[in-house]
Parts: sequence; structure tokens; C-alpha cells
Amino acid sequence: MAVGYFMGLLSGAAYGTNPLFGKPLIDAGVSILTMLFFRYFMSALIIGAWILLSRNSLKVTLRSFGWLTLLGMLFAISSLALFASYCYIPSGFATTLIYLYPVLVALLMVMLKVYPTKQTWLSIFVTFIGVVLLCSPGDNLSFHPIGVSLALLSALSYAGYFVIVNRVKSIRLVPPYMITFYSLLMGSCLFLCCLVVLNVDFRVGLDRLDSWGCLLGLALIPTTVALLGLTISTRLIGATKASVLGVTEPLTSILIGTFLFDEPMTMNVVVGVFLCLVAIVFLIVSPSKKALS
Repeated sequence: MAVGYFMGLLSGAAYGTNPLFGKPLIDAGVSILTMLFFRYFMSALIIGAWILLSRNSLKVTLRSFGWLTLLGMLFAISSLALFASYCYIPSGFATTLIYLYPVLVALLMVMLKVYPTKQTWLSIFVTFIGVVLLCSPGDNLSFHPIGVSLALLSALSYAGYFVIVNRVKSIRLVPPYMITFYSLLMGSCLFLCCLVVLNVDFRVGLDRLDSWGCLLGLALIPTTVALLGLTISTRLIGATKASVLGVTEPLTSILIGTFLFDEPMTMNVVVGVFLCLVAIVFLIVSPSKKALS
């Protein structure tokens, strides 16, 4: 159980390092699609090589492959919709909407007759308030219907990933590293198709060694570590709790922005961090009747 909580916290923190590697790439002119393709593809290569070197098989049943393909599409769509939403609404507002995914996970689990505890619902509520304060959307909110729809699509896709990993029997028999490998491989295929269809020149911005270093960083930490940790955590403590622990993502992003990119640390951010930490501690120490909640 402790491993599940740790991996959930690690997954969120790892995913929160996206700005550390992504911002230099964007500044260098690398397109979002190019960035997403290489981070997924390189991560799939890393995990695939590890699987083969450890002499494990890549074989899965046809039924499992179908679900793994769906997982890859859901994770890729979540990433793509997130970045696309930034074109229409402020990033803080988008992040706030996307963090509705623990609520969506809980509701989907209820539909499957798995009921989160009152403590879990309270943790979801407190972390959401904390994220609102962290992201500080402010007065310049832009309720563009396309942007809002894309942000909610990102949240729903991410929630679907949690639930499938936790509840589908044929997936629960597949090792976490295999789920991660196939999810990333299928996601990279989707981004490759987008690059080809939209005729994007993937060479732009990748003529420098440091850009490839950032791509490798993206592939290793906010992709490989984050997705593998997410899968393990969801298996051990359940989809709803694992999703709540993902609040370490915006926490990490805020800290990176403050200490590395000189972004301001406001009182809203301080209070938001405090609320999120309180909710995480409360969730971990609260008793639970079911591991799948």
C-alpha cells in the first residue's frame, strides 16, 4: 500500500517537470506535435529495450492489445488536447479544468459500483480548491467553448486511462511496464499520423544538441517515470486515490517556475500548496475499506 502512495506522488511530481524540459524546446521553435511524438517514441524505445534486455516477452493477447491501444490513444489525446486548449484559454484556467479528472475518475468508478470513501471525496474537493489557487486564473478568464471543451476532453481522457487500468480484467493481468510500453507506442503512432497529415517539419528547432537533451529528459522523467508510476499506483491503491495524488504535478510545476524561471510566489500559491499538502496527508492516513476506491 505504501508503495502505491509513493508511486502516485512520484508520478505526479515527475509529470510536473514538463516545463523544465518543454519550455526550452518551445523557445527553440520545436512544434508541440514534434515534441509529443519524440517524447512518446523515445520513451517507448527505452522501455522496449529494457524489456528485451531483461529477456521478457513483448507478447500480449489480442484482447489485451486492443485495450492497450485504447489506453495509448487516451493518454495521447489527453496530452494533445491539453496543449491545444492553451491556444484558446489561459494555461491556468486550462490546468484548473483538467484537474477535474479526479472527480471524473470517482464518478466513473461509482458507475462501476465502486464507491470512494467520504475521506476520498473530501480530499478531492480540497485538492481542487488548492489547484484553483495554485493556477490563479485571475480576472482574464476566457471561456472560449473550444478551449473549455479541449481541456475537459483532456481531463476525461486521463480519467478513462485510470479507470481502464484499474478495472479491466485483461489489462490487470498485464505487467505495468508492458502497459506503459504499449501505451507510449500507440500514442507515438497517433502523433506521427498527425505530423504526416499536417505536414509538420519536425526538424525545426532540433538542430542543437541541447534540444535533443531536453527531448531525452522529457522521455525519461515526465513520460517514462510518470506513466509507469501512475500505472503501478493505480494498481495498488485504486484509480480514485491515485488520481488525487496527481496533485503533485501542479505543485512541482509551480516550484520549478518559481525557483528556475523566476515566476512570482504569491499568497494564493502558498495557500494552494498548503491545502494540497494537507489533502494528500489526509488521504494517505485515512482508513480505506477498499483498495480499489
